Amino acid sequence: MFELPNVDLKDKVSSDEWQTRIELAACYRLFVMHGWDDLIYTHISARIPNSDHLLINAFGLTFEEITASNLVKIDIHGNIVDPDCPFKFNPAGFTIHSAVHEARHDACCVLHVHTNETVAVASLEEGLLPISQFAMFALASMSYHDYEGLAVNYEEKLRLQRDLGDKNFMLLRNHGALTLGKTIGDAFMHMYDLIRACQIQIQVMSMGMKPIYVNQSIIDGITAQANKVHTGETGGTKAWPAMLRKVQRAYPDFAK
Repeated sequence: MFELPNVDLKDKVSSDEWQTRIELAACYRLFVMHGWDDLIYTHISARIPNSDHLLINAFGLTFEEITASNLVKIDIHGNIVDPDCPFKFNPAGFTIHSAVHEARHDACCVLHVHTNETVAVASLEEGLLPISQFAMFALASMSYHDYEGLAVNYEEKLRLQRDLGDKNFMLLRNHGALTLGKTIGDAFMHMYDLIRACQIQIQVMSMGMKPIYVNQSIIDGITAQANKVHTGETGGTKAWPAMLRKVQRAYPDFAK
């Protein structure tokens, strides 16, 4: 009664799809390692290269149960592509992720969390404040979306797309956070920076003292500075191989 269906898609999908499945499953395990998961809720989605199909977690599985093979393949309209797939997915998660993937073809991956820190900062009228280096990266590409209840309405997709625009970070008011990137590694690194920024902001505010705010001109130039540090690569590209090795050591079953 507690066993999951045994699914093995290795050698049954394209090499591009399998690589995307491997990296997305690893990202789910990283959520567990960082404490960003929320029982069976929140989502990470990724677009399969050269395809209009997306991969997302099966609804009802914890993130430490996610493998490359049990990710669910869907189209942009929310239809499960494989008729033999034994899993379903969360429609609320699909509303948010499909909205982003429809509007941002430059984004391969979308991450969504409900961590205490992101919900807390998203619930402040001022939102994220420029008081840490981590905040600089997020504020250089930040957007906000007002809370409308559970994300199941088609009309909300249009408003979310409008609010996101060309940004890579979003605080969902009273709800959580969303990041996206050209690669799974980029989207992960964006979320790492955003969560650290929110954690630091809460710690600074708890001290009851006036913080030092970073000048907007520095925020405006932070992306160019980061590009120099990574010499043509993104922060996610640079860090991602190490994160994959970390997952391999902790959860060798993720790649099944």
